[in-house]
Amino acid sequence: MKKDRRDFLKYGSAAGMMLATRPRVSFGAPAAAEIAHDPQRPEFHLMPPHNWMNDPNGPIWWKGQYHLFYQLNPHAAVWGDMHWGHAISSDMIHWHHQQVALAPTHGGPDSEGCFSGSAVVFDGKPAFIYTGVQNASPDQATIRDGSDKLRETQLLAIAEDDKLLKWKKEPKPIIPSPPPGMMVTGFRDPTPWREGDTWYVGIGSGEREVGGCVLLYRSKDLRHWEFMHKLTQGKPNGKTAVNPCDSGEMWECPDFFAVDGHHVLLYSTENKVFWTTGEYDTKKHVYFPLKTGVLDHDAAYYAPKSFVAPDGRRILWGWLREMRPDAQFSAAGWSGAMSLPRVLRVNRDGYLEMTPAAECEKLRGEAKAATVTSTEPLRLKLDTLRREVQIPLGSAAPKFAVRLLTDEAKAWELVVDVPERSATCGEITVPLPQPPWTNDALRIFLDASVIETFFVGREALSNRTYNVAPGKTELQIALQAGEGLEVKHWPLQAISPDRLTT
Repeated sequence: MKKDRRDFLKYGSAAGMMLATRPRVSFGAPAAAEIAHDPQRPEFHLMPPHNWMNDPNGPIWWKGQYHLFYQLNPHAAVWGDMHWGHAISSDMIHWHHQQVALAPTHGGPDSEGCFSGSAVVFDGKPAFIYTGVQNASPDQATIRDGSDKLRETQLLAIAEDDKLLKWKKEPKPIIPSPPPGMMVTGFRDPTPWREGDTWYVGIGSGEREVGGCVLLYRSKDLRHWEFMHKLTQGKPNGKTAVNPCDSGEMWECPDFFAVDGHHVLLYSTENKVFWTTGEYDTKKHVYFPLKTGVLDHDAAYYAPKSFVAPDGRRILWGWLREMRPDAQFSAAGWSGAMSLPRVLRVNRDGYLEMTPAAECEKLRGEAKAATVTSTEPLRLKLDTLRREVQIPLGSAAPKFAVRLLTDEAKAWELVVDVPERSATCGEITVPLPQPPWTNDALRIFLDASVIETFFVGREALSNRTYNVAPGKTELQIALQAGEGLEVKHWPLQAISPDRLTT
């Protein structure tokens, strides 16, 4: 079963890894050479050389480079001892790892982990606003999921060099506690923005029997913050759960921004990422969601974070979780990957649209084209597990299936039925919007155990499949009804020679 970033908070010693333990050694970890030759390990998605990765943090363009930070356990391939890893790129595709940007400070407010956060530029310098956790008595705890032993506070760190290698932390929390009298279900993952000369920050939170929410604060200097009110409020799903993220009583990783004349709020809860578009009252500082949907239809995608590229595009990154038992990824020596960068837009009807960034096309090799008919399916033996498939979907598109077969056994299948406006992958159904579409492409990116699929610029599905192997896996596209289907596909390049993305 999968393990998310909060499971270890919930189960503590029962999972064999209490946060306070903070293991410094990963016994029996595979060598780099073994990891580099692991056929399940993606080759064009950003990953640390080894060990655990989760949420993207603080993406920023600075001095001619993209910088992406992320939650990292540098000591083991399981969640715990949260640091901020750091990678740089000139194109958001080819990455080079840097030294760890943030590490827990012994005895400090982040002594038990540097949790997620954001990057802004303040007084000409990049700054992190992030959540730190430390042990606390039950009455001071902010994570209330049955263990009630960790306190979350919001912290500030300022870059000391233009390569963003060294960061100076403010010694005390800039927001030391939730609003007085509020029994929160969590208090983390700040999302800041600026209006005029005032800074605002939303913090993921919630209350039992009330629902998840975003708490709103304001400041002139990033160091002294005033609580205002809730930016917006959700409702619980009615389920009883120890972990409030399962019941919708806690929202993680909120991301709030404006694009195409609309405001957008993303948040993670119930093992999904939800998007909303709506109106933001800049006088009362309240957000009113008008439309909502699911950002990605599989639980493998979680905790995304966006930023503005230098050309004005809103780019989104997400964490691709492992969907296999923790003992397997712990033994493999690696866990988690970053999604491909997605460009976000809002259409004239107020719906969120997303497409892979154009930079992804840099990975393409020579294009191949094929016509699939009822008597001639496409059958392509994959010598490498790196491939992009693109199929135009018009209103007359036939019903078809895309499959991965390993030694003739089905490893993955997607069935697309345009007349019924749906696509199914196992137990997951992805709704297709009513045509016409501004983008009619179905695009599938295969990278070893990762499959990212984009439907007509509106819906996305990120899967993990582990029953694939180069030379033994076949890509098959077959009609189930209708006539011909045009397919284009490309082999995709790895971003490093050894799978270690160094």
